[in-house]
Amino acid sequence: MPGLQLQEGQSMQGLRGQVIFLFIIFWLCHSVSGQIHYSINEELRKGSIVGNLSNDLELNINDLSRRRLRIVSDMSEKYFNINLDNGNLVIADRIDRETLCGASADCVLTFDAVVENPLNVFSIKIDIQDINDNPPTFVHENIKIEISELTSPGRRFILQNAEDLDVGINSLISYRFSTNQYFSLGEKVSSDGSVFPELILEKPLDREAQDKHELILTASDGGNPVQTGSALINIIINDINDNYPVFTQDVYKVSVRENIPVNSTILQVSASDEDEGINAQITYSIRTKAKNILQAFTINPRNGLITTKGYIDYEVSRFYEFSVQAEDGGSLAAKAKIVIEITDENDNAPDISITSSSDIIPEDSAPGMVVALIKVHDRDSGENGELQCKIKGDLPFELISSESNFYKIVTKSSLDREKVSSYNITIKASDKGSPEMTSRKVFQVNITDINDNAPVFEKLLYTAFVTENNSPGASIFSIQAKDIDSDDNAKITYSIKTRGKEEDSLSSYISLNPVTGVIYAQRSFDYEKHREFNIEIIARDNGSPSLNSSATLKIYIVDQNDNSPIILYPSPEVDSSTFEMVPWTSEKGSLVSKVVAMDADSGHNAWLTYFLQSSEPSLFTIDQHTGEIRTSHVFQERDIKKHGIVVLVKDNGIPSHSASVTINMVIADGFHQILPELSSQSNKEESQSNLQFYLVIALALISFLFMLTVVISVVSKYKESKSSTTFGSMSTNLYPPVDPRIISQFNNGTLPLPYSYDVCVTLDPHDQEFAFLKPQHNVPVDSLIDADDSGIGSEMLKNCPPIENVISQVCFYDICKSVFIC
Repeated sequence: MPGLQLQEGQSMQGLRGQVIFLFIIFWLCHSVSGQIHYSINEELRKGSIVGNLSNDLELNINDLSRRRLRIVSDMSEKYFNINLDNGNLVIADRIDRETLCGASADCVLTFDAVVENPLNVFSIKIDIQDINDNPPTFVHENIKIEISELTSPGRRFILQNAEDLDVGINSLISYRFSTNQYFSLGEKVSSDGSVFPELILEKPLDREAQDKHELILTASDGGNPVQTGSALINIIINDINDNYPVFTQDVYKVSVRENIPVNSTILQVSASDEDEGINAQITYSIRTKAKNILQAFTINPRNGLITTKGYIDYEVSRFYEFSVQAEDGGSLAAKAKIVIEITDENDNAPDISITSSSDIIPEDSAPGMVVALIKVHDRDSGENGELQCKIKGDLPFELISSESNFYKIVTKSSLDREKVSSYNITIKASDKGSPEMTSRKVFQVNITDINDNAPVFEKLLYTAFVTENNSPGASIFSIQAKDIDSDDNAKITYSIKTRGKEEDSLSSYISLNPVTGVIYAQRSFDYEKHREFNIEIIARDNGSPSLNSSATLKIYIVDQNDNSPIILYPSPEVDSSTFEMVPWTSEKGSLVSKVVAMDADSGHNAWLTYFLQSSEPSLFTIDQHTGEIRTSHVFQERDIKKHGIVVLVKDNGIPSHSASVTINMVIADGFHQILPELSSQSNKEESQSNLQFYLVIALALISFLFMLTVVISVVSKYKESKSSTTFGSMSTNLYPPVDPRIISQFNNGTLPLPYSYDVCVTLDPHDQEFAFLKPQHNVPVDSLIDADDSGIGSEMLKNCPPIENVISQVCFYDICKSVFIC
């Protein structure tokens, strides 16, 4: 294994540093290190052996894998590998000395080989030796030299030198020329030792004899084998400027269509010069000061190609004429004339203009009325400028040709503003070019209104429902009519059509806003006085002449529960001493009396319900719907003989109203049984004044005598009757007690005839609603019908006086009503 030694060119300082480094390695790793030096040529093939590291490092081949012998270097790992099977250091990739070291004289690759167990580091140095693998090269393989034909012999021209990437003897270069009779090769050595070849002119040149020469310059290096490189030298003989340029034509004419794209080629002019070199180099230019030409065209100064610079428009200019100059490098020039004709393209749409118009016409205009005058123009020429014009769509207008390119728009049928209030007339103009160009012009015509439509109500009959007792001044309905006219012709005024005296009475209840059609209540309505109003409303427009229409409004007054029930029988105004006698022998459910009441309201508000107000069980019951009072059971001796019944009558309205009446019921079989009750009643009322007591006794006696007389007369008439079964057994209970068996024959759920009563009901037995006359009038008795007999005995009531005339504070028997009243 090589030890440490001072290599050639290595300084003591470097050796000292190496010793310090190795000392540190020894101290850290307790191992020994050394340096291996190899020298190889560049460009060795992959896998070539550099040396055997196992032998040179004195390592056992079998321990290489265990001790992990490896190269530690980023760059060297690319070029070298260690074969752990035999310990050889081999080439891993192509090594190019010129790539690694360039033109440097020394090219060395250094890397470290590391083993473990124990750890040891070895420095390996490899010198890369140059081989002649690069030929001399010229920067430019074609060298151009221009020499005037007047150049004197002996003139030297320095040429480009060659370069060789190799070093040493491989880079030494020598030059040689190809054989010729005009030039020779010389060399110039610079101060740094560089050698440059020189071209030496040996004899005068004649351009007319030979205008150019071609020489091959060859460079050779000193390697083995020799590498060479060459360059072609083109020697151009320049002539003196003794000839003018000449155009191929004196005048160039061309036809160009308008709107060709910018930078389009128009034509190419050409001029030639018999001279050579710069004297034959011709520059072309446009010779004019016209701005429209300079803006439209340009010429290539080298090849004479004339192209468009801007847009060419036939309508702007139809003809261009200018001169083109050709000038050589010696300032000799010639001129030629350019004539460019522009052909028309159909690139302009027709132009439509309205010269006179009337954009507002009445709807009653007659056909043929002139609406507008239009002019149509096209800037193109020929067929491209020939036009045809028409109105687009199905409109009540038509076009009539007037003069050249003039048209009139006239009406061709009647107009109706209510159907179409305005027209957008689209005028379409087309030329005959290819492709066809069209344009459109929209002209609006507004149709003015005339008053040809009357206001129209949505319905002929309107219905409104207004609740009575409404607030005065409140709106109760709104009626609207529509007029399809416009402006004043569509302004509608509303009014109420009245006749004679109806106007005063109607105006006191109802008013109408003439502008809005809102109907107001002037005062509160009373269903019991007025149940409906029929109003004819006139809608009149503001046109001239004015048109109108009418509609009918029915206002129904809706009833409210604003009336309390009125008790007709028994009258609440009768003194509390009034009583009704109930036969002692009455069976359970016998009809003993009936409360008759009425309500001035209607519908549910007039449906009456009857109640008995009693906190204790009563001997009587009342039908809630009919007001009939019946016995609840058969009377017993222990039952009280006199009963005061309070009957409450309520309607079905919301809120409900009610009225009450007190009925005194006396259970007795005859009048003789009533007196004890009356005396008993007198005893109970001892607190009343003596005068009132005596008056009651006197009235009772008088009534008794009167009733006795009446009963006697009735009985006598009854005896005279032939039929023993018709009303003969009926008594007034003022007689001595009658056999109950006789009375029971007539007691079939109704009161006995002496206790008959009147009730006013509707003629329809299925209708629960009572029918009454207006409350402000007296209720005649002949309008009342017996509820139990369904009208039987109504003939007896025709001649009876009103009930107000028969009610008295004395006891008497009403013959017409068959009622005992006190």
